[in-house]
Amino acid sequence: MTAQIWLARTGATPRRAQQWWVLTARMIIPAAQSGEMLTSILAPAAFTASFYIPLKTIMTFTGTGFSSYAQFMMPLVILQAAAFTAVSAAFRAASDAVAGLNRRFGSMPIGALVPATARLCGNVFRLAIALASALVCGHVIGFRFYLGAARTAEFLLFSILVGMALILAADVIGTASRSPETTAQALVLPPLIFGMLSTGLAPANQFPSWVQPFVRNQPVSQWSSALRALAGDRLPHGAPVSVSTMTPPIVWAVAILVVCLCFSIRLGKERS
Repeated sequence: MTAQIWLARTGATPRRAQQWWVLTARMIIPAAQSGEMLTSILAPAAFTASFYIPLKTIMTFTGTGFSSYAQFMMPLVILQAAAFTAVSAAFRAASDAVAGLNRRFGSMPIGALVPATARLCGNVFRLAIALASALVCGHVIGFRFYLGAARTAEFLLFSILVGMALILAADVIGTASRSPETTAQALVLPPLIFGMLSTGLAPANQFPSWVQPFVRNQPVSQWSSALRALAGDRLPHGAPVSVSTMTPPIVWAVAILVVCLCFSIRLGKERS
């Protein structure tokens, strides 16, 4: 409500940057004051413990091709943290829609994409906290970067790219559904299904032959392979960073971003 009053007082044509900043702060400041950010810290820790503790001994015995199971598994923790942030983003978008905020913004001189952009930036802030927590947990169990500062930066940027794709997709779904409870419940299962049926926890050759094509080529597996390559491993373990390794994961992420951006623009125009 404070954001709406401020926007109404700024005149008929307030600058888009001011609009974006006020609406972004509307998401970040209350979450920080209420302690909601704590869930972004604790969720990656829960993912790390639930994957690493029960599977470490089994996967070390069966083999993963990496020097440690922590080095193999951590990309999935990163992706699950991004998916958890996306589910929260969908809930917030649906809450805004059902509360009528989108209609109110539509009656104000606000750019069609400003509310969606502000939600995206606020959720990326939460994503950054979740990624930092995941990396700290990974360091505790033995995950390391082996390829220098440039590859580490690429690892972080690619994680943000994938997270943004998932967040924008969830935001579109939440805005269109206008049902926070239904949206949150519907989006809980897909990350678990795609995570379990991926190469995030085990190599593709350890799955039944009939499901291996799906396991190998679905986006979570592709993203996990890219993150492992960018993180590196002790020689002679690990996979090289190559065009064939990085192209499919990048195409998946960019394609999701582009498609969801088109839907977000359409929803923004309908609101206006």
